[in-house]
Amino acid sequence: MGTISNELVAKIKSLPDNEKIELVDSILIQLDKPDPEIDRVWVEEARKRWQAYKMGKVETVSYEQVMDKYRTR
Repeated sequence: MGTISNELVAKIKSLPDNEKIELVDSILIQLDKPDPEIDRVWVEEARKRWQAYKMGKVETVSYEQVMDKYRTR
C-alpha cells in the first residue's frame, strides 16, 4: 500500500464501528452500479431456463434430494 493508503487505513482503524459500517456501505453503493447489459443477459437466460423447465427439457431434483445430499456430508 502507498502512503495515502496507509494513512487511510490508520484513520479507518480509529473510527467507531458504526462509522466503519457507514463507510463500507458508502463504498459498496458506489461499486454496485447496475449494468443494463448484464441484467438483459440474465433475464434472457432465466427465460430460457424457465421455458426448458416448463417443456420438460430439464432434469429436476427435488428439494429433499438436494438436502439429503448435503446432510450426509
